[in-house]
Amino acid sequence: MLNVLTYDPSVSVAPSSTPPVITMGRCGVDLYPLQVGVGLEHVTSFGKFLGGSSTNIAVAAAQLGNEGVATITGVGDDPFGRWAKMEMRRLGVDDRYVITTDAYLTPITFCEIFPPDNFPLYFYRRPSAPDLQITPDDMPAAAIRDARVFWFTGTGLCQEPSWSAHLTALDHRAVADHTIFDLDWRPMFWTSADEARHRYDWCLARSTVAVGNQAECDVAVGETDPDRAADALLARGVQIAIVKQGPLGTLAKTRDERIVVPPTPTTPYNGLGAGDAFGGSLIDGLLHGRDLETTIRRASAAGAIVASRLECSTAMPTSNDIDRVLEAGHTDVLGGARWTEQS
Repeated sequence: MLNVLTYDPSVSVAPSSTPPVITMGRCGVDLYPLQVGVGLEHVTSFGKFLGGSSTNIAVAAAQLGNEGVATITGVGDDPFGRWAKMEMRRLGVDDRYVITTDAYLTPITFCEIFPPDNFPLYFYRRPSAPDLQITPDDMPAAAIRDARVFWFTGTGLCQEPSWSAHLTALDHRAVADHTIFDLDWRPMFWTSADEARHRYDWCLARSTVAVGNQAECDVAVGETDPDRAADALLARGVQIAIVKQGPLGTLAKTRDERIVVPPTPTTPYNGLGAGDAFGGSLIDGLLHGRDLETTIRRASAAGAIVASRLECSTAMPTSNDIDRVLEAGHTDVLGGARWTEQS
């Protein structure tokens, strides 16, 4: 018989223990090759790392010195699931809202590494994954309502019961600052872009910040031009629209301000964790009340740092790392990774 063990939101939690930051979304294990510049068919060894975008973002925020970062997600009742929860705690993330289910195995993700800009991903999470099995009953209403930052991702909207759980979470949140929607478009998880656009539209009206690249903005609002995409996101109701432009940097807009931050120079090794590091640093900037330009510059530097490293979660920078990179103007000051084929 199916057995799902969930967080019980009926158990009261003292206000002082409410996490100031809650992320919601994917969790799994990243198995990344230790041979670079070759396909997986030729790889003989892998590193095991905590993975999943929203989980990585929680780690990134915690590594910047923010206490009380929690995540709402799910893992399987298996060794990888037990390890994922242990690793969360080791990296400073509160796992009290992580469900465990025996319906699906903890997902794993492989990548290939072809620097400087080709990093194919292979998700093993079909037909579903534990993080998509979170339900409305698993949503800790008071914690979601009172968190200073609530971060959720587009992937979590792709299936039931996770979609309904997000509806419930955003109802609890009631468009409080800072409700951050990471557009996070992964087409392999959806039946159609039209379905995604409808659900994205509903969530944008209940968010205060939207973050995405140009392709993700196309799905969300039908625009790829950065300024038009940002304007369309603002028109949906958010207060801050952030559009990542790759080598052209990052555009951030409010109704009163427009900034463009150029990319931080780096020697790429594996770019897959850059967006998660960006997200963790964005959270950090919002928590500390930094101005928009400083926040985006620090987020850009954080992303560049992780792009120069192999893994995602355990590669997240400290505040001192970001300070050093901003002072030097490039990530090589940290002694970033160097790669050769089959190294």
